[in-house]
Parts: sequence; structure tokens; C-alpha cells
Amino acid sequence: MLEIDGSFGEGGGQILRSCLALSGVLGKEVRIFNIRAGRSEPGLKAQHLTGAKALETICNASSQGLDIGSTEFVFRPGRIEGGSFSFDVGTAGSITLVLQALMPLLPFAPGKMSIEVRGGTDVNWSPPIDYLRLITIPVLGNMGFTMSLKVTNRGHYPRGGGIVRVSSTPSGPLKPIERVERGSISLIVGVSHAVKLPRHVAERQAWAAVQVIKDRGLPNPEIEIENSEDGAHLGPGTGIVLCARAEAGAILGGDCLGERGRRAEEVGQVAGQRLVEEIESRSFLDRHMGDMIVPYLALADGVSDVSVSQITQHTLTNVKVAEWVTGVPFDQVGELGKPGRLRVRGLGLKPSQVVASPKESRLTPNL
Repeated sequence: MLEIDGSFGEGGGQILRSCLALSGVLGKEVRIFNIRAGRSEPGLKAQHLTGAKALETICNASSQGLDIGSTEFVFRPGRIEGGSFSFDVGTAGSITLVLQALMPLLPFAPGKMSIEVRGGTDVNWSPPIDYLRLITIPVLGNMGFTMSLKVTNRGHYPRGGGIVRVSSTPSGPLKPIERVERGSISLIVGVSHAVKLPRHVAERQAWAAVQVIKDRGLPNPEIEIENSEDGAHLGPGTGIVLCARAEAGAILGGDCLGERGRRAEEVGQVAGQRLVEEIESRSFLDRHMGDMIVPYLALADGVSDVSVSQITQHTLTNVKVAEWVTGVPFDQVGELGKPGRLRVRGLGLKPSQVVASPKESRLTPNL
């Protein structure tokens, strides 16, 4: 059984999600301790628990100590199942963080999967749902990952109420990705939304973002305005996600959430500035995608080598977790806070190698 110290690196939920996702794919039992030990409220919170419970269901796993507030638990995965599933965080906890824990399993499932998750779509300290839709899924598409995502309702802090539905088709083995130069920016798109607020809030966010981007001589952004004041959304809440696409296939993101007392123009400006910073790094991946892609690179069939705009603590933590669980070393990463590279020869896992009975190790020999 693998023993993982949950206080390592950034010491938050990221280490938990990555560890359980890779454990579920490879059928490796893990014990995680010191979970979120450095946080003001240590242990599992609702969104962490939902992600772990969802993995437990999809992997036919058994566990010990999986409760709110737990600082350690044991996870014993079984066979990955296809089919339809529904999970509810029960709060405004992040839907995207729950999906982060589940997505690495999807290429290796035995069939199509449909998953509904309820909670928060656009909340602090997690990727907005449009970041997953506009950046994460297309970037992973370069590796052969296939997943569609539909937002039925948006959910913001503190009320939640968001509903997201995803569907996927098995695609493994994942293809490696070698992209160091991003090429010139060919298109910038985005979504600016306002729920239970006037339409002009979303419009002002978009206008401010456009001014920042145009001032840098970049292509004029095409930003969709999404506004809903009906009773289907609990709200209120706003946000904007921007996406730059380059000729070499790079997809970079910049985003910002609105909050009470914050002018819509400031929200748009911050999102625009964040995107410009990513573009000016000339890297293939932005800093957030740089940590999110790590588990997929570790599982891919071949050598991957991608440039990242900034190596974050999340990146370093995810790399170490991937090395611990998969056994493959990343031989080039970079320094914290600086541009870097992710280079690794992936495990080369194929769906046919995920074959054992439930509650048994499913990783066949000679990988």
C-alpha cells in the first residue's frame, strides 16, 4: 500500500485529488494522512469528500475514514465502471475540483460515461467551469481525451445550485504531447456571465477585458455575453473567462470572478491582464493547465515535453504525486515561480491493461 503525506507541497486538496485519480486508474491501494494539515480547518471538506466518494463509486472502491474533517483515510480501488452517475457536493463547493478528480479515469473506462455534478460552477480557489470547457478539455483533446461538458445552471458562493453534465467516450491510451513553441495568437474568445444581475454587468466586464487586450496589439476578442435573471439560478454572481488560441495548437486562459463591492470593469481588466501575461510568456501551457495536465502526461504512451508559463506549487506537488503513484520520473520541470518545462516518458497505460476483478490490483505486469 502506498503511503502519501497529504501535507506535502501545497498541502491542500490537489494532492488528494491527484493521488486518488491515479490510484483509481492503476488500481493501487493508498493511505493518505495529514490531509490539509496546514489549513485553518484541516481535513476533508464537502468538495473533497464528494470527489473521493465519486471515485469510490466509479472505481467500485472500498475505503476507511472517508468523512468530513478526516485527516487520513485508506482507499482500495476496484474495477472502473461505465454508465451514468450523479453527485451532489451539497454546498457551493467546486464542481470543477470534483471533475478534476474524476477526469483521469475517463479514457480508461470500459464504456461511455455520463456524469452530473451539483454544487458551485464559479467559486474562489478553483477553476471556473468555463476554464474547463474552453481550455482544459481542448488541451487534453490534443492527447486523444474526449469529453463534452454542458452547464445547465450556474452556481456561485454561498448558495451554489450549479448543475454540470459531462459525457465521455473511452480513448486510451493517451497520446504524448510535445509542444514547446506556442506560435502566434490567431483567436481570442471568452464568456462573460452575470446571474441574477443586470446584463450590463457582464457587458462591462467584457468591454474592460477587450480594452486591455486591444492595447497590447492582440486580436480583438470575441466574448459571449451570458445573462440570466430567471429563477432557475440561485445567484447572484458574475465572472469572465478568456481563451487565446495559437496557430501551433496552444490554448491559454485568463479569468476573474466578480464579488460584492468589486466593479465589473475591474473584473474584466484583471482577466484581460492575466491572459496577456500568459500570452507574453510565449509558453504552450498557462500556469493552471501546467499543473492540471501532469497526471495525463504521466499516463500517456510516449515522451511528452511541454513548456509552462510558470511553475507553481501546485505543479511541483502534482509532479511529485504522479511520480509516487505511477513510478515514472519527470526529468525536467523548473523552478518555483519561473517558466518551466514538463518532460516525462509516460507509463503508456492501455485500457486492455485495466482488467482485474473488483477490489484487486488492476495494473497488469510489464507496462
